[in-house]
Amino acid sequence: MTEKPANPDPFMSPNETARSSAPSVWIAIGLIVLYVLLQAAAGATVSFIVGVVAHVQHPDLSQADLHSHVMAILKRPGSNALFIILGLPLIALVMLSLVRRQWPALWPLEKPPGFGFAPATSAYWYVLAFIVGIVTPPVGGWLTELLAHGQTVSQNVEELSRNAPENLRLPLAMVMVIVGPLIEELLFRGVLLSALMRRLSTAWSVVISAVLFGVVHLEGLDFKWFALPGLILLAVGLAWLRLKSSSLWPAVLAHGVYNLFALIALFATLAGST
Repeated sequence: MTEKPANPDPFMSPNETARSSAPSVWIAIGLIVLYVLLQAAAGATVSFIVGVVAHVQHPDLSQADLHSHVMAILKRPGSNALFIILGLPLIALVMLSLVRRQWPALWPLEKPPGFGFAPATSAYWYVLAFIVGIVTPPVGGWLTELLAHGQTVSQNVEELSRNAPENLRLPLAMVMVIVGPLIEELLFRGVLLSALMRRLSTAWSVVISAVLFGVVHLEGLDFKWFALPGLILLAVGLAWLRLKSSSLWPAVLAHGVYNLFALIALFATLAGST
């Protein structure tokens, strides 16, 4: 998957060597597609296993009744949450290992084409990341409401948590606040942004990666287009943190705080309604 030069120049600097072996835009997009496909494949695998177990437990059911029984199990409030809790960390581990093995030289480099797994240049950036994570949800929400004209939209993390049993909410929150932001920042503000910056200006690279980030997340929002500007706003803020801090970690922190903000607001609402 890497694009290694045929005859690397022994006199090239480490940064020049890393740049020459950096992933292309198509490979970066392919990794994002792979991430989405792995989630779909994991869901299909779980459905298959549930179907096999249901068939063993109820051998007398017809095919139609068996299908209805399996669908009823998969639609239970805790099923989707449990899938995320168990499946997303495994998928993230696969993606992290794949990227780390393919581009080890890019992993610790602070600036593109590096992926930024290095400390930020100053602790100031972590404080600023926390602020970005808190400010972005209400601003993005206001922008979405302005475009929605009365229609409602909630974040993926909110919908997952709303239907999750109480005993699964804490582990689900941990996965959504820690694991999800880590792998998504690696793919979008690490690999993709670096690949785009090999061909385009920084501004265009940020815009294109932000739009792709928003489009990928629309599926979990029933493809409501008016949620796109808020997602793009978040992605631009995360890219800005990544580039200015010379590290991926502030973007990971801001993304996690963004998800945490949504969860706190949701849990407060649910507690108030009981």
